[in-house]
Amino acid sequence: MPAPRTAPGLNLIPRPSQFSRSQGEFVLHPGTALRVGPGAESAAALLRTLLAPATGLPLPAARDGRVVLVVDRALSGLGDEGYGLTVGPDAVILRAARPEGLFRGIQSLRQLLPPEALLSFPTPGVRWTLPCVQITDVPRFAWRGAMLDVARHFQPVSFLRRFVDLLAFHKLNVLHLHLTDDQGWRLPVPGYPRLTEVGGRRTETLGDGTPHGGSYTREELVSLVAYASERGVTVVPEVEMPGHARAALAAYPELGNDPGRELEVWTRWGVCETVFGVQEEALAFCRAVLAEVMEIFPSRYVHVGGDECPTGEWSASPYARERAAELGLPGPEALHGWFLDQIADFLVSHGRRPIGWTSNGADLGPHFTSVSWLDAEHGLLSARAGQDVIMAPHRSTYLDYAQSDAPSEPAANPGVIVTLRDVYEFEPAPQSWEPEAKNRVLGTQGQLWSEHWSTPEHGEYLAFPRLCALAEVAWAARAQREYTDFTRRLAGHEERLDALGVPSGPSGT
Repeated sequence: MPAPRTAPGLNLIPRPSQFSRSQGEFVLHPGTALRVGPGAESAAALLRTLLAPATGLPLPAARDGRVVLVVDRALSGLGDEGYGLTVGPDAVILRAARPEGLFRGIQSLRQLLPPEALLSFPTPGVRWTLPCVQITDVPRFAWRGAMLDVARHFQPVSFLRRFVDLLAFHKLNVLHLHLTDDQGWRLPVPGYPRLTEVGGRRTETLGDGTPHGGSYTREELVSLVAYASERGVTVVPEVEMPGHARAALAAYPELGNDPGRELEVWTRWGVCETVFGVQEEALAFCRAVLAEVMEIFPSRYVHVGGDECPTGEWSASPYARERAAELGLPGPEALHGWFLDQIADFLVSHGRRPIGWTSNGADLGPHFTSVSWLDAEHGLLSARAGQDVIMAPHRSTYLDYAQSDAPSEPAANPGVIVTLRDVYEFEPAPQSWEPEAKNRVLGTQGQLWSEHWSTPEHGEYLAFPRLCALAEVAWAARAQREYTDFTRRLAGHEERLDALGVPSGPSGT
């Protein structure tokens, strides 16, 4: 049965769970005030912040305010992020069980307003009207995110904040920040200044002769976390280990498997053979890095990479072979699992949950939440092993792949095309999976690896409108999704993307 269409002209993305439209409109004007219930103060502040640049409306608090924001814990059916929105000619009532639900409802209010409300400058002469609607909206998945790779190509904090805004606008709630890799280290760590001084810069990229580098200050990252939190977005940090470690080892070669070797930050793409050693100094370093990560990022989850770790250096190292034997492991290849278990134990002892990429569904220990990127079936294997799973198969969620084969398409990760329809028809928890496995799926996220793009504009072009499709996959129940209805709403939604200045890619099939 086709999913029911949204009311004509609403064009909300992601599609709400339940909605209806009636005659009339509510008009926001300079005298419009907010009635803010206990617990709704942060949502009221966000609403003012988001609407002020274009509308200039002060939206003061008042006992008789006609825009009512309510946090009511008794609304348990809405969960942590659901909301109820009623717009009538005389009042707007937004209710949720938690402030996070109000944050999601505020984004629906923004989408119901004229697109000019999204502009970043004053827009006089526009009637700020909301159509009369009744919406009850609850997300399907708790994890709805996007991974941004700032290790391959560094991006300024201003873009990270803008990306947070774009995620929040589409009710996505996780920014997975890929901070370190072979080609760059962006995270400052006390006691290890060379990580950013040396590891944060490479001499060139693929022989282009142009140096590239950059890193964040602690203050910038703390500020980013606060900015995202105010919009209902959690920043999940990723620091790669034990592989994808070349930038760190260029800074501190004694942490590798050949302490006397001089290395440079890697200037190529792909998988580098250089990995962390298994001596206690290397593990102590990783714990020190993660201790700083936990200081900066309060996220319950910490991503440690874990995949694409060549074991050749361990096989060639007398110390690694001896360590494997002492630990009773079958060979140096098994040090990969042992290493990750040490890291997982450290994070768990500090009340955090480790996340890792899985390449086969069976390469991460029991403490891990698994991100299945290579094949969806690996997610099923991880779920059957008792792990929580974030579904991110590359042929459905890698937004650095080209969107089409049109000659006009800018540079992208070659070899695979992921269309808008490919993303929209992705199912994170297939019906064929047994209920226990489906219940292990936390959600999904899009990936923006940055080997083939370096500017914010290029990255946004690759992300949109495919990220709109993924937002709906993550939010709406499968039975409520229908591609033709989505593309109809997307045609109207593109006016909003234009107002936000997003250089959106193709919206066809």
